[in-house]
Amino acid sequence: MRRVGHHGLRIVTVAAIVGVALIAMGFFRFTDTISELKATGIPGEVDAIVALTGGYQRIDQALALLEKGVGERLLISGVNPSTSGAALRRATGSKLATFDCCVDIGYEALDTIGNANETAGWIRQRNYDRILVVTNNYHMPRSLLELTQASPDVTFLAYPVTHTDLKTETWLSDPIALRTLFMEYAKYSLARLRYWSGAKPASGLRADAAGKQPMAASLE
Repeated sequence: MRRVGHHGLRIVTVAAIVGVALIAMGFFRFTDTISELKATGIPGEVDAIVALTGGYQRIDQALALLEKGVGERLLISGVNPSTSGAALRRATGSKLATFDCCVDIGYEALDTIGNANETAGWIRQRNYDRILVVTNNYHMPRSLLELTQASPDVTFLAYPVTHTDLKTETWLSDPIALRTLFMEYAKYSLARLRYWSGAKPASGLRADAAGKQPMAASLE
């Protein structure tokens, strides 16, 4: 019995070491991938832009692109219902004319899946085919995965916003950056596993969570 128990413990220990090694390898491959994501110059021809909320820098970048003539409209997805279009405009210092003509604000998304579903509805309403996605570089892989699942016939192009230079190793000594990246890697891995398994997630939309009719993206 002792020999069997000792052998079983060795198997568990080896399996745990292999598991940790695989997770570490996957994590560093993930960080290497996002370190290669760069926003270089003005993107090519796109129908519109979508900015996924999570910081004003994402919205600032998207508005700057819109004002340079990239795309005909901008959707800011996942805005808190207590934040008005006027408040967003003031916070970003954008032109009133830009907001009045070409910016739609989505209040329905609760998470990245919700961003994808909110964006899918907006795309269907406007019959778009090519969308520029503005979000943080570490958030981009999962965003593109969810967006593509929600709108498989649409081409999504990445325009990443970069906060931390992952080409250097200084982020490894930054506990906040390390935690943020590892949490995003875990979420991305779970999203891939979910779609591989065929599991159907919740919509991530505020209205579905509350059992109400979804709100259309607007300036209100």
